[in-house]
Amino acid sequence: MQISRHIVIDDSEYELRAIRAQGSGGQNVNKVASAIHLRMDIKASSLAQEYKDRLLALKDHRITASGMIIIKAQSHRTQELNRQEALMRLRQLIKSVIYTARPRKATRPTLGSKKRRLEGKKQRGQKKALRGRVDH
Repeated sequence: MQISRHIVIDDSEYELRAIRAQGSGGQNVNKVASAIHLRMDIKASSLAQEYKDRLLALKDHRITASGMIIIKAQSHRTQELNRQEALMRLRQLIKSVIYTARPRKATRPTLGSKKRRLEGKKQRGQKKALRGRVDH
């Protein structure tokens, strides 16, 4: 499975198992195993150690304390669509730890922006001062 240009996960690293879907589904729900259970051991995967650590540090209900990713896909009627959705969710989870936001550099406001801000405050104050009672 292709995660990004540089990261590929082998199919043997995760396990897909068909199970019966929960909830209402009519006559077919009891005989068709359409839901998919995806299990992947983070520690045994071929991901870089940095990504493994980030995945394990995530506060996600799909990641167990022992380091297993468990994804259950059952929103579609067919097993194949649920399999594709489970793999897509796994790909999104791994992508979320690959890309990190660049830290923000603190900047200071320019002199011109400070002057414009103070000038606007003065104008609003003058406008509000004119709203008072009028003495005749």
